[in-house]
Amino acid sequence: MVLAIVVAAVVLVAAALWSGRDPDSTASGRTVVGLRVWDESFVPRYRASLDEFERANPDVRVRITVVPWSSYEQKLRLDLAGGTADDLFWSSSYAEYADAGRLLEIDESLGPRRAWDPASVAQYTRAGKLWAVPQFVDGGTAVYYNRDLLAAAGIDPASLNSLRWGPGADDSLTPLLRRLAAVAPSAYNAGHDFQSVELPYLGSAGARFRDGQGDFVFDSTEAISAFEYLVGLIRDGLAPSPADTNTDSDFAKNAFLQGKLAMFQSGTFNLAQIAEQAEFGWGVAMLPEGPAGRVSTNSAIGVAGNTDTEHPEATRRVLRWLGSAEGTHDLVANGATISANVGQQAEYRDYWSDHGIDVTPFFDVLHGPKISSGTAPGLNSALRAIDPIFGEMYAGRLPVPEALPRARAAAEDAVQK
Repeated sequence: MVLAIVVAAVVLVAAALWSGRDPDSTASGRTVVGLRVWDESFVPRYRASLDEFERANPDVRVRITVVPWSSYEQKLRLDLAGGTADDLFWSSSYAEYADAGRLLEIDESLGPRRAWDPASVAQYTRAGKLWAVPQFVDGGTAVYYNRDLLAAAGIDPASLNSLRWGPGADDSLTPLLRRLAAVAPSAYNAGHDFQSVELPYLGSAGARFRDGQGDFVFDSTEAISAFEYLVGLIRDGLAPSPADTNTDSDFAKNAFLQGKLAMFQSGTFNLAQIAEQAEFGWGVAMLPEGPAGRVSTNSAIGVAGNTDTEHPEATRRVLRWLGSAEGTHDLVANGATISANVGQQAEYRDYWSDHGIDVTPFFDVLHGPKISSGTAPGLNSALRAIDPIFGEMYAGRLPVPEALPRARAAAEDAVQK
């Protein structure tokens, strides 16, 4: 009898989960909507926001699932194909899912577009339709610097805002890094960082990663000059070893937090952690300028809806909430990130200004040209194919003029497959 009761309970729990409800919600008749993210630090913020949503919508419960970034895209692709993906999920590369009919069309689901950041709306627009609710924007790329190490090298932080990189006499970045290398284990995080290093260097060299038709074009003459410059900084001992950075995407950030890296080129997504953990004076400077100017990325994170959801009406209600200023208030409070709602973006600047941090370099750089990874399908597959080739290039085992065409061919092959 006991065994029969246990078996019956297991069957009921399984049936509840299969139907999109958990056991606690079944009794109350609440529909469970799943939300998938890749950053665990945002779970308490989402929980605070969604608790408010649930108080106003007592028939819906939102369950948050965290899948680490390292496996996020691969698992999402498999789950969407297998029909086991969450109702809602963070997305940065969405084109192949939109083309395959896997995503809810936002305007059709929610009505006219809200007051979202125009760049984020453009990022998630394909074939004239919006495919995700813009949630956060990164702002531009800038350079975090260690004031103590700059002082030890006799460098005025204000001079960082006029740095230039490039061949010949125009290069003021390399001489400055040599001075920093004399007082720090590493001067600068030149290396394999797609968003914060490689794309800005490609753009400021006058190159692109992908053209308007979605073709990979990162092996041009200008692109070769950009990567040869980065590889040269590593070869000269001005950046951390590729043996560390090729295998650990957080190595440079951690080295900066440990006081072992003088200049860390990155985005606002690391600002809160640096502010909390850095035990030395630091600041933010403008991105170095290249032959084609100062060029940054301007990426956003969106929340996409799964067309296979068993609860379309409840899913749309959650999407509408997450796209509103009320729904994102808890998500962006205390300078955690920049809201995609334009009306909330001043709060971010004000918060950090009140804490003595000038974040204008992240925004001023966006007044100039910007570079995108492209919205065509297959980006993540392409980046996985490129990784080992770039690893060999940064390690000095593969010349840049040979590595880039090989990486482009690998990217094209990955997309075709």
